[in-house]
This record gives sequence, C-alpha cells and structure tokens, in this order.
Amino acid sequence: MLINEELYNRIYQKKKQLDNLRPFPKTALERLKERLRLLFTYNSNAIEGNTLTLSETKLVVQEGITIGGKSLREHNEAINHQKAIEFIEQIVTEKKQITEELLCQLHGIILSNIEQEEKGMYRKRKVWIEGASFVPAKPELVPGLMKDFFVWLETNPDKLNEIEQAAVAHEKFVFIHPFIDGNGRVGRLITSLMLMQKGFPPLIVLKTERQKYIRSLEAGHKENYAPLVNFMGRCLERSLVMYLEALQVNITKDKEYISLQEATKYCNYSQEYLSLLARKGLLEAMKFQRDWMTTRKAIEEYVKKQESQKN
Repeated sequence: MLINEELYNRIYQKKKQLDNLRPFPKTALERLKERLRLLFTYNSNAIEGNTLTLSETKLVVQEGITIGGKSLREHNEAINHQKAIEFIEQIVTEKKQITEELLCQLHGIILSNIEQEEKGMYRKRKVWIEGASFVPAKPELVPGLMKDFFVWLETNPDKLNEIEQAAVAHEKFVFIHPFIDGNGRVGRLITSLMLMQKGFPPLIVLKTERQKYIRSLEAGHKENYAPLVNFMGRCLERSLVMYLEALQVNITKDKEYISLQEATKYCNYSQEYLSLLARKGLLEAMKFQRDWMTTRKAIEEYVKKQESQKN
C-alpha cells in the first residue's frame, strides 16, 4: 500500500463520521461549500503565481469587484476557477464519468478569456516547465498518451485504492502536460473530482505547501509515488476535518483543534518538537494556512503510544 496505514485509517474513520451526519443541514452545507470553493480557488491560483490575496479573491468571485493594480488575467483566473468548481460539482451530482470531452470542457472553463485560441484542446506546441526536472511529452504524442491515461483510469491495473489512484492520476496528468496552460489547476480539479465521486470533500493544496507539493510531484515523476500519495492524503484529511467541524454538533473538548503551543499543556514536548512530529506525520495534525494544529485526543494518544513502546 502506497499510503501510510495510520493516515489511511484516520481518513476512513473521519469519512465514516461524515457519512453518519448525512443528510447535511442545507444552510450549513452551502456555507461550507462556499468557503471551500473560495479556499480552493485562492490556493490553486496562488500556487501558479496569481497574486490576488484571499480577501481580494473573495471580492472578485463573490462580489464582482475589480481589484486595482491586479491584471485582467488574474481576475479571470479567479472567476474561471470558481466556475470550474461548480462544473465538477455538477458532474458529481449527475454521476457522469470522467472523459476526454469532459476534461477538455473543464480546461475550456479554466482558460476562458485567457487563451481563447487553445482553450479546451490538447497543445500543438512544445512546452518547458521552469524549474522542473522533466520535459513534457512532444505535442504529437499527447493524444495517444491521454487515451492511455483514460484507459488506466478506467481499468486501475495496479489495483490502487481510491486515494492512491487520485494522487497517482494527478502525477500522470501533470507529467503528460496535455494543455498549453492551466495543467496544474485542471490536474488539481480532476483529483478533487475523482475523490468527490467517492463521497469525499474536495482536496485543497495550500499555497504554503507549494514546495512540498512540487517535491512530492518530482518524486512521482521518478515513479516514487508514496510521497505524493501521503501528501495528498493529508490534504484530504484536512478537508474532512473542515467538513466535520462545520457540520458536527457538540464536538467534545478533546477533539477540538488547538494550536501546537496550547497542545504543549497536555504533554512534556516543546512546540518545536510537536511541529517536527506533525511534519513527519507521526502526530495527527492539520496545517491550516501556515499553522499546524492538533487535538488534545491526538496528543494523549501519541503520549500513550510512546509509553507503551517503552514498556
């Protein structure tokens, strides 16, 4: 199994908790979806160099306000990404399969009013990715590689679980780089779509995790998929936590997320050491924007595990 077993178990435990809350309260769910659409749009665009802040992105996509000093392209990227999320939500609702036609439609939305001539079609020119250690496929090879990609999606020859397949699919798509622009955004949307079709919330890669994301992708390009699978798994777990915190009623104190500084009250570890455990995935913790957070329950379970190993 490519995914860490403890992470895998935590994800499915949280998914079970979420499933038990269905049907979700409509008002709370729509408020949560609006928040996640905004976070998804802001972070995915920021990873690609868009300079709109989170609050500016909100003004553009929710209020239709133009931000002074920001380019027309950046405004269109925000608007388009929001529409693209709504598009994949509709696909999930209508229970459609992911096809080449659907993928090109999604790309057309992402590049609307940005690359009018080449939106929604595979590239016909070579591309180079600045700072990347690989060269994307020659344009004449793209159609065949994409057909192979969709066969792989449908047959799952490696018998990957749904989290692993969504992460590996992301790497395969980015490696082919089928479009002239917008591949990262489309790839992250497709990954979320695959998981949403399995009953998960959308997966959001934070701007602050960009370097880790790129490193894990680079490892995947060398057929070492575990770093990317586990990175994506932690991103998915964070989305599940956000859903649970928004939709659960009467969350017990020991399960509320707290800062690592506050967590030091419940153990003999420093904040720096807890941060190290969180980064290594040894402590159940979530990164929200720049800050790691955990729960008292997670701290107590980690301490108990360490004591049992000593004995």
